[in-house]
Amino acid sequence: MDRSAFHRLFKTPGPVVTPVIHVQDRDQTLRNVAHVVQLGAPGVFLINHDFPVAEFLPILRAVRTACPDLWIGVNFLAQPGRVAFPILGQLATENCEIDAYWADDACMDERLTTQTEAEAIAAIRSASGWRGLYFGGVAFKKQRPVDPALHEHSARIARPFMDVVTTSGVATGQATDLSKIKDFRRGLGGTPLAIASGITPENAADYAADVDCFLVATGINKASDFYNIDPARLADLLALCRDFGAPEHD
Repeated sequence: MDRSAFHRLFKTPGPVVTPVIHVQDRDQTLRNVAHVVQLGAPGVFLINHDFPVAEFLPILRAVRTACPDLWIGVNFLAQPGRVAFPILGQLATENCEIDAYWADDACMDERLTTQTEAEAIAAIRSASGWRGLYFGGVAFKKQRPVDPALHEHSARIARPFMDVVTTSGVATGQATDLSKIKDFRRGLGGTPLAIASGITPENAADYAADVDCFLVATGINKASDFYNIDPARLADLLALCRDFGAPEHD
């Protein structure tokens, strides 16, 4: 997928805003999803930050049943694609279609010439039967540090393995260094790029030309609340991104 196709999918020329909901239970998730739907966000990511995947799956099924047309992505906390894709394939056979998977670690290694782990994950993805978009974490927070001099190279070698290369700042809620984003954009060419930390209504314009998707939680949540969206802040971020002109696509 290239940047143009990604933006056509979501019918927006500017960055696609996908709020991230840190799931506690079914009711809390649906309350926050209601804000996403009411404000017209293109989709949502759900993440099981506080409990195992097995406890997460019934909530995913409930949200999909309640919102059959909502674009839903998920993150199984700390689980790479080799674990996630078979689960997503099984959910699809149960008519619980998940539109995207976001892995914090896409298992790329910029120090190697052959990406054995990423290739194995790609094979598992293909065999799973799941057909959603893969957002793969590269030089991502809480993972093995990557030499900033290799950011451009890291992005370049990731291109064949995922639909949307996804990076972050150094920690949850921390903005990504702009020089890192410039390096990633050079390495990616026309491949979509997502940021999954530190985006706010106040700084989003700084990233909008080079980044195609904002996975955002802390920057749109209520003050000192890890779990619940502030509709006013989400509305501000959506308005900024909708007004942003079409990025140049390579």
